[in-house]
Amino acid sequence: MNRRTREYLRGRFGDYYRSASVSPPPAANEREWGHIPFTAGDGTTMVRHQSLLDIGEVGEFLARETPRHAYFSAARYDDPANKRMSEKGWRRADLVFDLDADHLPGVDPAETSYEGMLAACKKELLALLDILGSDFGFADADMQVVFSGGRGYHVHVRDDAVADLDSTARREVVDYVRAVDLNYGGLIEKRPNERGTTLQKQLRREGGWGRRVHEELVAYAERLRAMDEADALAELQELDGVGEKTARTIYGVLERNPEGVKSGNVELGPGASTLVRAIAARVTAEQTAPIDEPVTTDVRRLIRLPGTIHGGSGLVVRPLDRDAVDEFDPLVDAVPDRFRGRDILVDVHEPGRVDVGDDRDKLEEGIVSVPEYVGVFLMARGRAEKARE
Repeated sequence: MNRRTREYLRGRFGDYYRSASVSPPPAANEREWGHIPFTAGDGTTMVRHQSLLDIGEVGEFLARETPRHAYFSAARYDDPANKRMSEKGWRRADLVFDLDADHLPGVDPAETSYEGMLAACKKELLALLDILGSDFGFADADMQVVFSGGRGYHVHVRDDAVADLDSTARREVVDYVRAVDLNYGGLIEKRPNERGTTLQKQLRREGGWGRRVHEELVAYAERLRAMDEADALAELQELDGVGEKTARTIYGVLERNPEGVKSGNVELGPGASTLVRAIAARVTAEQTAPIDEPVTTDVRRLIRLPGTIHGGSGLVVRPLDRDAVDEFDPLVDAVPDRFRGRDILVDVHEPGRVDVGDDRDKLEEGIVSVPEYVGVFLMARGRAEKARE
């Protein structure tokens, strides 16, 4: 980034901050604050170990310093400005989850468009929110959902029940969300049959992964019964460990005892256990959320401040209401209004598709006139420099 580009972006970020309203997190005075300023050269400098007393009112600080990136700590401290982490006096920390499109299974950043990566990431976000709400019981009011401004989403959980968890306990949360080393046996319990005379192995249906596997098992069995036999057998053989002979056995069991499936009985007959294991593998593959473990387990993590601009994209780190997530389009809705309404000249040195804004045009190399938000996006990502007007 050359000097002209750097000064242009810094000036326009400052214009944004002078008109924006950025809300600090709860207990802002107990948190560490950090930022990355616009500096010359390709390197970055992190300024951290600051308290609210050091930076002053958040909105005034942002307008004055116009940082390239701005952060606050998930943790709360006795002395957040202390330079030694061991002497800050850790009190508690938000439980933070990070989903990054660069790290999603099946997504190759070299082959997938920015738009495609963000769409895949939102799908994983919805899976994560479902787990946090259904399995952990976190209320929407205790979860703040944030578009990171870059390639993913953050979820801040501020529930007193988890604020004191150490890194080891938070790793267990990560393992649950990602179904790491999920114990199939742990999904099963012994319960009396309908007559109360025999203990049967049944899926745990009240909650957690047992409930999820049971729901998918019931839905799967209903889909099979709606098919003709040949199609149902072919469908069964797509499951791991299920060949033609086992498929016929399972199909017969499902046809004879639909109520047993609804009860979660895994002793319906030959092949039933194989079916349940295969469904469990499918459920954990489809419903887990590939969260970034280090972010969640780090009880002293700095995380992006909602409402600020991501210096690598020019998009807003946008907080979202839970009911707005489905319709949210980050490449339109996170574009700052301040950067709309006029065109600027940029010198493009990395041509190609531009995945931002209302029009997804392909730009050629050289000096071109583009909407300002497109130009900011290109400059922030290192694909263009500011040209003379």
